[in-house]
Amino acid sequence: MQINYRSSLFLFTFFLTTIIFAQDFEAFQYRTIGPARGGRVTTVTGTALEPGTFYLGASGGGVWKTEDYGTSWSNVSDGFFDTPSIGAIEVAENDANIVYVGTGSDGIRSNIIAGKGMYKSIDAGKTWEHIGLENVGQIGAVEIDPTNNNIVWVAAIGNAFKSNPERGVFKTTDGGKTWEKVLFVSDEVGFADLELLPGNPNVVYAAAWKARRTPWTIDSGGENKDGGIYKSVNGGKDWVKLEEGLPKGLIGKIDLAVSPVDSRILYAVIEAPDKERGLYKSVDQGKSFTHVSDNEDLVNRPFYYTNLELDPTNPDIIYSNANPLIKSTDGGKTWKQMSVPHGDNHDIWLNPNNPDLLIQCNDGGANISHNGGKTWSTQFNQPTAEIYQVAVDDQYPYWVYGAQQDNTTIAIPSTAPSATTTPGTPIMLNVGGCETGPVIPMPGNHYMVYNNCKGRFSVYSKKTGIDREYSIGASNIYGHNPKDLKYRFQRVAPIHVSPFDPEVVYMGSQFLHRTSNGGKNWEIISPDLTANESDKQVISGNPITRDITGEEYYSTLYSIRESKIAKGTIWTGSNDGVISVTKDGGKTWKNVTPKKLPKGGRVESVEPSQFNPAKAYIAVERHLLGDNKPYFYKTDNYGESWELISTDSNGIPSDYFARVLREDPVREGLLYAGTEYGMFVSFDDGKTWKKFQQNLPIVPITDIILFRGDLILSTMGRGFWIIDNITSLEDQNIANLGDSAVLFKPINTIRYDSPRGGDFPDYPSTSVLIDYYLPSDMKSGVQLDILDVQNKVVASIVSDSTQLKSTKEEVEDMGLNMTFVYLDKKLETKKGINRFAWDLRQKGPWDKNKNRRYKGGPVVPPGMYKAKLTVGDTTFEQPFEILIDPKLKEDGVTLDNILEQQQLVFEVIDLLSDAKMLQDKLEKKIKELEKSKVGDDKLDHYKTILKQLKNEEGAYPQPMMVGQISYLYYILSGADKEPGQEEKDRYNELLGQFNELKQKAGI
Repeated sequence: MQINYRSSLFLFTFFLTTIIFAQDFEAFQYRTIGPARGGRVTTVTGTALEPGTFYLGASGGGVWKTEDYGTSWSNVSDGFFDTPSIGAIEVAENDANIVYVGTGSDGIRSNIIAGKGMYKSIDAGKTWEHIGLENVGQIGAVEIDPTNNNIVWVAAIGNAFKSNPERGVFKTTDGGKTWEKVLFVSDEVGFADLELLPGNPNVVYAAAWKARRTPWTIDSGGENKDGGIYKSVNGGKDWVKLEEGLPKGLIGKIDLAVSPVDSRILYAVIEAPDKERGLYKSVDQGKSFTHVSDNEDLVNRPFYYTNLELDPTNPDIIYSNANPLIKSTDGGKTWKQMSVPHGDNHDIWLNPNNPDLLIQCNDGGANISHNGGKTWSTQFNQPTAEIYQVAVDDQYPYWVYGAQQDNTTIAIPSTAPSATTTPGTPIMLNVGGCETGPVIPMPGNHYMVYNNCKGRFSVYSKKTGIDREYSIGASNIYGHNPKDLKYRFQRVAPIHVSPFDPEVVYMGSQFLHRTSNGGKNWEIISPDLTANESDKQVISGNPITRDITGEEYYSTLYSIRESKIAKGTIWTGSNDGVISVTKDGGKTWKNVTPKKLPKGGRVESVEPSQFNPAKAYIAVERHLLGDNKPYFYKTDNYGESWELISTDSNGIPSDYFARVLREDPVREGLLYAGTEYGMFVSFDDGKTWKKFQQNLPIVPITDIILFRGDLILSTMGRGFWIIDNITSLEDQNIANLGDSAVLFKPINTIRYDSPRGGDFPDYPSTSVLIDYYLPSDMKSGVQLDILDVQNKVVASIVSDSTQLKSTKEEVEDMGLNMTFVYLDKKLETKKGINRFAWDLRQKGPWDKNKNRRYKGGPVVPPGMYKAKLTVGDTTFEQPFEILIDPKLKEDGVTLDNILEQQQLVFEVIDLLSDAKMLQDKLEKKIKELEKSKVGDDKLDHYKTILKQLKNEEGAYPQPMMVGQISYLYYILSGADKEPGQEEKDRYNELLGQFNELKQKAGI
């Protein structure tokens, strides 16, 4: 019997899963809210054939293109690329339609996103084809043979976190159909750059680089045999290593530049110890080099920058992208700093026909200059922000908070914050702290914002604009060996506000700290909750360049969460793989790290269940250790045992490593997982996962929050995204979709006065989102009715014109008493889950133009409503509530005011409809009389009445009766308010005038 039961349970679960996972979630679309401010861009290029056309490649935002000198940018890689990380872009010299892109940026930060090989477009970026080299990791350079667009060279750095044999220089002679590795040093040595000799593309220079990252250090460079410059004179068949005049000892990252106007001249900027670092120049195609400059700005953080470019008309003019951007006009002997919109510079391209026209990129985006860098185009039109986490406040509508890499913390509205918001205009506030975050508004008082900045805690006041720092230890921790620090804070040190007291804030070093007064006093409530292995507590940056910014501080806390249902139950996760829990507010702790979890991973998120205090979820990633597997676990016994819920076969690909996992606050077992390459959802507590990507671009998901029925994401390269109203996923009906239609219960909707229009930010107008399931495609027979509390139909939406035509006679006969029926093609009739956004509009006034007739009516008042879905002969009903905007209370506007206003508005609508109908009848009567040539007296009588109804033609006519009634309708329906006495009096005045006129007309 037990066996049968288990078999039945398995079959039921399998059947349930099959039904759920057969569903298409396209009805649930993401929308982007920005910010509009650019993020890190690692490569740029242009084309001399089309001077206004440029491309940028972002570290996590994909490829973008402008055709108007940077006035506007559009993404061209979405839907084609398997990674948003871009290393190099090259346009063919003789054909601007041919573009090659190497993925995987070359600035190997710890949050770098892996490359997925090469892509090619033959239509200037409209479409792309993947052309191989999937496993070469990060790509440092791509070069196209100017004599043959099918010959392409690639410098492959390799996997940033482990050795791999695909490092080296690769070449294709057939446009990417096949590739040959033409230069290889070892599985630890890749190539950061290569250059073709102008006039003879068979002569090639390549820069070798030994590079690798771990969570605790950066290895950039090695022994001389592991780096240096190589040259081939026969198209890559043979290579020699260039030696004379170059560093003999340790050697790191190198970037090359060959003069287009003097092929003898080759420059190299080289990472090397002390005085050997800097710029080298050859005037004999690399046979010998002279050390020109050891200016430290040339090799500032070389693993992250190191880019050299020459003026295409003058070999003595050199640009060096690092921090800062510097320029030499004397062959590198002296340098001057250039002003750019943002620091941390990565690449530059100059138009060969006009070097004053150039594009440059940095951690703030890409910027174009027409005057050699004196002025630049904006970076506030390329939404490629790298956001570390997401939080929301409790305003109406709520605002979204996060910290943008190499910029500021930000708060932006989730939707248009007021009716006066200009469509298409982004709004952004800096709210204290700095680029790393987290940034969390105080619950109940969004004017106060808790911040972290690279381990330093602060509290920001929106009212005063003051950010008050209350750092734990009050010590600058930059530049230290972490073993010597009293408190080890990661650059993105976590902070967490207690769900039981908004004054209580937790922050993590290797210890858990707690404050209850905004940071003025801190207490330590834990022992060291990390693995703290001594060999990982080292100075970061080897073997040449010291680099200690806190990013490599290992054995620190990385995630903190207190249970929402069990006060004092707190879970922590460290960046070296330790999970800990306390059930008594920190008095006692237990290490509950899963026994089968490979050690050393970064615990990206801990998530206590909101249904069971013993239950929790964790997301752990080990890609910094060369392991890309996703590690999502759950426990239901306070960590005594754990279950891996991301297996090789349950839905999440094996190289989509874990970023974040969150539990739905309404439905137990409904989980949302963010990975390096997108979103997944589980309806069965992690047993199986379904892709939940829809229109979301491929991008790392850094954080997830569920709030007021919405799903809100932060991403590493595309800012914030929102799915409005995911409550249908919480409905148990979603697990039973089969042969019958289903109408899901709409979420209660706040009746905001929202502006319309604007593609970016994507701020929707207020609407009730109504989800429904159809078991098959239907060409007709689908209708949606909205009923008020008296079961009166306030709007009917049909899916096809046939049904609308069937109501036409009713429309004409019933006049103003008709049901408001209209056709909307967005009322989908396709098989699966569909979504319709009802705009809350009721019937408007009659209009002669049938396309405008009864449209544009007032928004329904707050109250209880029902959605009624008719599918064929079957109907379904679901109740929902439209809620008054909470902000109206501050203005003294009540529900009674709105109801009084609505009553007067409909009286005015009736009057306006009567007036428009009378005008139409008079116009028809006049035409009829003019045709019949009846006496002028009657004609003049009707014309005189019509003049009192209708405005004269021409500029600035005096508004007559229809215009005056329309204006009264406009001012009455413009905003929620108590109607003014003047409006009431004006209505009565116009009603009396109209009745007199109608009586005079006698028709």
